[in-house]
Formats: sequence, structure tokens, C-alpha cells
Amino acid sequence: MKRFIPFIKSDPRVAVIRLNGVIASGGRGLNDATLAPIVEKAFRSKPDAVALVINSPGGSPVQSSLIGARIRRLADEKDIPVYAFVEDVAASGGYWLAAAADEIIVDASSVIGSIGVISSGFGLQDFIAKHGVERRVYTAGTSKSQLDPFKAENPEDIERLKVLLEQIHATFKEHVQSRRGDKLADADLFNGEIWVGHKGVEMGLADHVGHLVPFMKEKFGDKVQFRVLSPSRRSLLSRLSMGIVRDAVSTVEERAAYAQFGL
Repeated sequence: MKRFIPFIKSDPRVAVIRLNGVIASGGRGLNDATLAPIVEKAFRSKPDAVALVINSPGGSPVQSSLIGARIRRLADEKDIPVYAFVEDVAASGGYWLAAAADEIIVDASSVIGSIGVISSGFGLQDFIAKHGVERRVYTAGTSKSQLDPFKAENPEDIERLKVLLEQIHATFKEHVQSRRGDKLADADLFNGEIWVGHKGVEMGLADHVGHLVPFMKEKFGDKVQFRVLSPSRRSLLSRLSMGIVRDAVSTVEERAAYAQFGL
């Protein structure tokens, strides 16, 4: 109530947004549609700062860009500083989100970086041939059927894919360079490599080693208050309607994404 009483200064307030999981459109992942109301609410409350608590191995470059752009737009419009606190990992798209902050704080064991783009799949043409399955595809347009996992690789398809990946990679590099500027070390930081804790700070990909509460108390004093915002939990009926099998597959994919960083 104190902040509504005239002439009495309220305690500093920090809005905390948890960004936990793989970044993906729809489903269980982090995406702009799900996070938009939370991010808007955080800035609308006019806090002294917004803290992003990030634990993400990355995912969709488009969703990473949309979420990061929304955070930056609101931060600039309302002149509110943003701090990113990395837990286990902020890699690939997860680091894209961290770079949207004005300062990045990591744990001594946090994994950050992986500034690159990846596309993966399977080749199942021998498998279906062994089982007597014939693949039939009919298209109008010479480039309509590309990278079909049930057909042998086409060198032209691979070259087209590489061009697309390079374009996305260039956008990723531009984002990091525009956000981190002269803080970045004079080294190749964009080859997909990862760094841990203090080394990440040394490379200019993070600013400090620390944790949310003590860092914010040092910034705003011991009376700083925290308001944690996160996506609302789905009801049991809603979760069941989404499909147990699909959720199980999503869980496996998410664990695989974390596993590539030893987590």
C-alpha cells in the first residue's frame, strides 16, 4: 500500500520474467504469443528494472527475435533497464534473449554462446526401401520438394539450405554485435562455440558473475522487492487435451537440446 500514499517513496521494485525451456512456436516452448502478455505486464507495472531469468538451450530464431524485439521496444519506450540472469544455459536462441538485456549476469558454471545456426534431420530412404515402401511425391514447381527425408540427398537442396542458414547466422551476429558492441573480445565468437561463467565475461558475452537477489540489492538497496511473472499453468483438462504422446515427444526433444551442452 505504501506506494499509493502521497509523498512517501515506495521501495524499489524489480519485475522478474522467467524464460525457461526450448524456444519454439506453439506447444510447450517459449514463444512470443505466450510471453507477450507477461512481458507487457512486467513493463506496464513501471518497475525500477526488469530481470530476465534465462535457462534455455535455444530453438526457433524467429521466436527468439520476436521475444527479444518486444523486450527491447518496451525497455526503450518506458526507459526501464533490463538485466539478464543466466542459470544453467543461455545458448543459441537463449543467448539471443540474453543479449536483449542491457547487462548479462551469469553463474560461474553457466553455459553461454553457441552463436550459430543448425539444421538437422534423418535419411530414411534405405529404411523404407528395405521394407518395400515406395516414396511417391508429385509437385508443381521444381523446388517444391526439398530435403525429403525419404529420398536421397540432393546436392542442390543442400546448397540452398546452406544459403538460408548463412542468412539467419548473419542476422544473429548482427543482433549480438549491435547489443554488445565494444564489449566483445577480438576473437571469433560466432562459430557456434560455448563458454562458461568467467570465460564468458572475459570474451565479452556477459558482464558479471553473480545472482539475481544479491545483484539487485547491490543496485537498488536491501529493500528492493521482486515480482515474479511466468506463463499461467494449463489446467489438467487442457494438458490432457493437448495429448500425452505429443507432450512426451516434446520432453524428449527438450532434453536432447539441453544434453548437447552437457546438461
